[in-house]
Amino acid sequence: MKALLDTCVIYPTVMRQMLLGAARGGAFTPLWSARIIEEWQRAAIKLGPAGVAQAAGEAAMLALEWPKAQVTWASGLEARLWLPDPADTHVLAAAIAGSADVIVTMNARDFPRNVLAEEGLGRADPDAFLLGIHAAQPEMMAEVGGSVLAEARRLSGEDWQMRALMKKARLPRLGKALAQDALR
Repeated sequence: MKALLDTCVIYPTVMRQMLLGAARGGAFTPLWSARIIEEWQRAAIKLGPAGVAQAAGEAAMLALEWPKAQVTWASGLEARLWLPDPADTHVLAAAIAGSADVIVTMNARDFPRNVLAEEGLGRADPDAFLLGIHAAQPEMMAEVGGSVLAEARRLSGEDWQMRALMKKARLPRLGKALAQDALR
């Protein structure tokens, strides 16, 4: 399965780490465009100079790890597409050009299912998307979650718990599932 990752799911660190960890585990093939990566880097300006540098470094690492993930398309593709927010047509164009199965986004309002279905695409919010992967591959997702949790603890110096970290990352159902796994 190919999944186009929208900027809004790449920008938050924990969400990005969980999605890319699942991709590394073979659950899906990630896709994005240069514009999506540029939007992520522009959003990192909010974090200050260190955030900009970190986003640039991480974007370079993504390009090395997934050299075929960045898609391009013919100039006329965007012109034929319609979405409620015209600024999002580049995301739809990237998904079509990359032969994605789904667009993973937090922005449901601007990606109507009926419009996506006309292009053979689905839409998934990251929590539901990752929860589905967890249902199919719980051990792999537990490993990914454990790594992300350890990194969050290391970077923040706080004793994060899985459920709280995932809830803060807007992945509450995944967090609940991972926390329940840890109790078994």
